[in-house]
Amino acid sequence: MALIRAQLRLYLVTDPLLCARMGLIETVTAAVRGGVTCVQLRDKSASTHARIDAARAVKSALAGSGVPLIINDDLDAAVAAGVDGVHLGQGDAQAATARARLGTDAIIGLSCETPQDVRKADMAAVDYLGLGTVFPTATKDDHKPSIGLDGLATLAGLTDLPCVAIGGLKHAHAGAVLAAGCDGIAVVSAICGQPDPETAARTLMHAMTPTTGENT
Repeated sequence: MALIRAQLRLYLVTDPLLCARMGLIETVTAAVRGGVTCVQLRDKSASTHARIDAARAVKSALAGSGVPLIINDDLDAAVAAGVDGVHLGQGDAQAATARARLGTDAIIGLSCETPQDVRKADMAAVDYLGLGTVFPTATKDDHKPSIGLDGLATLAGLTDLPCVAIGGLKHAHAGAVLAAGCDGIAVVSAICGQPDPETAARTLMHAMTPTTGENT
């Protein structure tokens, strides 16, 4: 499944605690009904076996939607579950290794927090970059200091790869994220932590849709 930039427009990153109230599958399917264009399964504390089981369940729920499913960090789980791709951090497997194991059609993303991260990204193996953390966030406690919107624009300007911004982002930031040069916005609590994920996603998607006359 080849990545197209539009699939980064509204990128949902799941959180096991925030999804617990409604349930992972219910949260994801509601969010997709609201307009989510890509789903990343992220559970830092789960075992590979548990990630495989969760990924297979989400994959089944997404069947026919056209929304890609990506697993965070765990290359073994991505291979075993047969999902659309993997998202790697700077300390995870090399992108070239992931490409070799997942194949040419897989989607491979890479987190970049600094200009150095962006410059050393393997352009031949990576399909998109996740840029941030833009603002402080409680859903990821191992990130470097937040870069703000100016820092986001700096990182986006260093690459021709598709980019998605992440870190403490809400619908009010949508226009600024697009103006910074990103293709989309990645959120966790702005959807998973809301009482109505479908409505939350729809509000975000509306904010990410340029009005007539703006660039797409």
